[in-house]
Amino acid sequence: MASIRDIAKMAGVSAASVSRILNNDPTFRINENTRNRVIDIANKVNYSADKNRHGVRSVGDDLTIALIVRHSKESEINDPYFQYIRLGIEKEAAKWRLRVLQAFRMHDEDKDWAQLAKYGAVIMIGDMTNDALDRITSYNQKLILVDNYTNHPQYDCIQTDFNVKTHELLDHLYQKGHENIAFIGGVGSKVNIEGKSVRYKEEIRSENYREWMKLHNLENFSTIYQGSWITETGIELGKKMLAKNPRPTAVIVASDPMAVGVYRAISDANLKIPEDISVVSFDDISMAKFMIPALSSVRMNAEEMGRLAVSLAKERILGERTMPIRVTCASELVLRESIGKCP
Repeated sequence: MASIRDIAKMAGVSAASVSRILNNDPTFRINENTRNRVIDIANKVNYSADKNRHGVRSVGDDLTIALIVRHSKESEINDPYFQYIRLGIEKEAAKWRLRVLQAFRMHDEDKDWAQLAKYGAVIMIGDMTNDALDRITSYNQKLILVDNYTNHPQYDCIQTDFNVKTHELLDHLYQKGHENIAFIGGVGSKVNIEGKSVRYKEEIRSENYREWMKLHNLENFSTIYQGSWITETGIELGKKMLAKNPRPTAVIVASDPMAVGVYRAISDANLKIPEDISVVSFDDISMAKFMIPALSSVRMNAEEMGRLAVSLAKERILGERTMPIRVTCASELVLRESIGKCP
């Protein structure tokens, strides 16, 4: 149940102004557009003066955003990227006096789909299969997808520019004389309606790596190593890469945790970065600048992605927009000591 303070926050006016508008104070003078906006918001969030006078003043379901995530608790703990998206969601929701409730994780065996109908909007983090998206929208059509690369035009969707950034990384390495460039990353996956992962190799970074190598007539050097998104896999795939003859002079790694493993594999082979092989990665986790040598990495403001998701949800809740939009967030390549000229 929305309170006067909730309405004031969303309308951008004082609580006193909202109170006088909703009580039809004849002595109160205010811009007519502002008056209409306050009344419109109050109607959309089902404001009731009687319920606010006698009931508990807490944010109700109509001002609650249901959160659905595809990753496990362990993944969220181990990967700061997911943590920062959630943090951004929680901060922005608090700013607008909206509540965030985790409805379920897609991997949960028991999922209460029907509950989604009562919430103001739904934010989903990660790639899901079409059957999962269809099930959600059958209960709540105010769905915002974050870090999702679906091509369906009916959903609000927030995506990264990692496709473009992969090309930029390769351009940078190519300018430094590198042609034998390898790629190490994780296997892409979507979660279906039963909570099972459906894996596929066409991950956005690996596919754009493959495309760039083909466009530059370097297919004979094009090598992709994929596995799970963990440091141990980075070590394993790094060793496989270094065993290739001729050995790559540079490697793009799809995540910093995997890059930590690649660093270890290179060190175990008594090779040096970047003298023997250049390394660049994605995520720019806090330890990247403290690695030896400091890791060049692509930084995405994941917290801001979360904030943006709430902004889109708020527009949906208040009926300010009905047209679905797709937002591509720009990342930044942070160059450090791990990239050098081709040996």
